[in-house]
Amino acid sequence: MLNYKLIIQYDGTRYKGWQKQKNTETTIQGKIEGVLTRLLNQEISINGSGRTDAGVHALAQVANFHFDETLANISSYSPCQVKDALNSYLPNDIRILSCEEVNPRFHARLNAKSKIYEYRIDNTEIGNIFERKYLTRIEKALNTDKMIEASKYFIGTHDFKSFSTNTHIKKSTIRTIYDIKIVNKDGIISMEFFGNGFLYNMVRIISGMLIDVGLGKYSPDVIPELLKAKDRTKVGGIAPASGLFLVKVNY
Repeated sequence: MLNYKLIIQYDGTRYKGWQKQKNTETTIQGKIEGVLTRLLNQEISINGSGRTDAGVHALAQVANFHFDETLANISSYSPCQVKDALNSYLPNDIRILSCEEVNPRFHARLNAKSKIYEYRIDNTEIGNIFERKYLTRIEKALNTDKMIEASKYFIGTHDFKSFSTNTHIKKSTIRTIYDIKIVNKDGIISMEFFGNGFLYNMVRIISGMLIDVGLGKYSPDVIPELLKAKDRTKVGGIAPASGLFLVKVNY
């Protein structure tokens, strides 16, 4: 059995998220598994580094899959051949950036050490029509200084139960955020989140809270009590999926 690692880029606009679902064929995982199953003449299951939500994009998602090379129905199943074949048959909003053989024990999710996400906001006066599918439009001026001040309260190891929509999670909701960088470049605001892992919708909920702080709905110093509450109902809304990108997974 061989184990191949994929680096995947995708525009999540028209997909129901990463994870394969029984009631829809429009998932990233489902599309890739379908092509690999036909290509390698066996049922293929891929392990993603994480489950991006419907509408979320990825610059470098990581996945791996095992397969029996003796069953493959192509003349060459080298990593380069598999990458080229995938890109030939996948929709043009899903691209395989690289494919390589890795240790049989490598697992894209279990071996991940940290991740970087970026949330992008259009806070320009008129709005960027060409990037509108990849930016969250906020018309009222945001106070990025207040957003930066608020972001510092999230840095460190905390229980982020208040900032996840999976309220019935049985596993630990403690995560570590190493850094949050917020940059405003001519009204295009980038918020980069670097952490050891993120709960379901965690980045979008934190982004929504930082936007609300920027709009003056909350004071930055409210963050510690929201973390302490461990109660999702105490926190505001969730930022739209379209502005979120999985940037990098570190191993």
